Amino acid sequence: MTCCDLKCGLITGTVLGALIAVLGGILIPVGNMFIENTVHNETVLENGTLAFDTWTSVDIAVYRQFWLFDVQNPDDVVSQGAKPVLVQKGPYTYRTRFIPKKNITFNDNYTVSFVLPAGAIFEPSMSVGTEEDIFTSLNLAVAGVYGLLGHRLANWLIQRSNSTLFQNRTVKELLWGYKDPMLGSMLGVFYPYNDTIDGPYTVFTGKDDINKVATIERWQGETSLSYWNDSYCNKINGTDGSSFHPFLDKKEPLYFFSSDICRSISAKFDRTVDLKGISVYRYLLPPEALASPVENPDNQCYCTDPVLTKNCTTAGLLDLTACRGHPSIPLSTPLSLWQTGEEPISITGFTLRFAKRLQLNMLYGPSDSIVILNKIKDYTIFPILWVNETAVLDDETADMFKKELIARMELLEGFQIGLIVVGLILFASCLIGLIVVCTKPNNNKLSLVVK
Repeated sequence: MTCCDLKCGLITGTVLGALIAVLGGILIPVGNMFIENTVHNETVLENGTLAFDTWTSVDIAVYRQFWLFDVQNPDDVVSQGAKPVLVQKGPYTYRTRFIPKKNITFNDNYTVSFVLPAGAIFEPSMSVGTEEDIFTSLNLAVAGVYGLLGHRLANWLIQRSNSTLFQNRTVKELLWGYKDPMLGSMLGVFYPYNDTIDGPYTVFTGKDDINKVATIERWQGETSLSYWNDSYCNKINGTDGSSFHPFLDKKEPLYFFSSDICRSISAKFDRTVDLKGISVYRYLLPPEALASPVENPDNQCYCTDPVLTKNCTTAGLLDLTACRGHPSIPLSTPLSLWQTGEEPISITGFTLRFAKRLQLNMLYGPSDSIVILNKIKDYTIFPILWVNETAVLDDETADMFKKELIARMELLEGFQIGLIVVGLILFASCLIGLIVVCTKPNNNKLSLVVK
């Protein structure tokens, strides 16, 4: 090979290496645009998309675990006004949300309507006992009429039915209903639940604006609630928590509506965690969720009356000073959203794991007119139970996510990096070779022949 051919080859290699590296660099924004378009298309709620298939699926098991409080000294509370001594027992576990969405109807304004059928199946293997375990708990009807009716009328109803402040009920009765002797009708913490529906919901599909996907437009035909004496608390804000819009900034709070408490609440980014090999964002309901509306209007609209707060000996929520013998209750609500790498955004907005913890409390207190409450000394917010509702993606769904989304993104990223690395190596090696050749002394100079 002549010197000229060598130089031409090195120049060609240098130019080619530079072009390959530039091509790899160009593919980065092009690839990001491709990923963004793919995610946008797959997260719209319409037939054939990954989001719609996940949204309509019931493959991910949802469990509700209940911890109930058993009163150890009911006679002392009624006869002496003693503080209730409670023992917490649980979990009693039920599988819920195993029935697919029904009446799915697409509307002309880029929304879709549906109802959520409700049902609960007891899971003995995940429970500490049976549904027939008996608890001594606050009488729901007595506590109800105490707060809703005049005390003379309430006392007449209580005495006529021979009701007491506390009652013995099975787990099944407390949760799903029993016929109350005072009211003459069915009563239970979650009655009615089985064979009922939640909704109808109307949510945005995201077809016209992906940032609105899964956001609730209406619940039970209304755009706002009427349960609270506050317009802010009555807002229906965010999604149902099962998914959010893609490309979430982790600085952005998440808003979601819970029909269990008839409230919209918000969650804040906590940290990035690994879930079955998938990097996810973890969000938590912040501690100030249980503050007053003035301090945190997103998450609290109850127990704000200063008179009630002053006179209330709290036996529930975070402060259980009126009840001895059981630990504090974790009431945070973690959500895990899928993302990739360490970017400050959540790519798909799909919720891959959640844990929703709620506690039910009822109020009773002193009364001169209600005989069974004559000895009660303090207003008491009494804990009935707390529930931990959880769901996490199964291995099959995790593998599907990794295959359909993560693997493709990693392949594209690897191809981009590969082009840049190969191009730079080719460019650098050829450039160095060209410099060496150009600076090497020429030993084949023509000799001057003297005759």
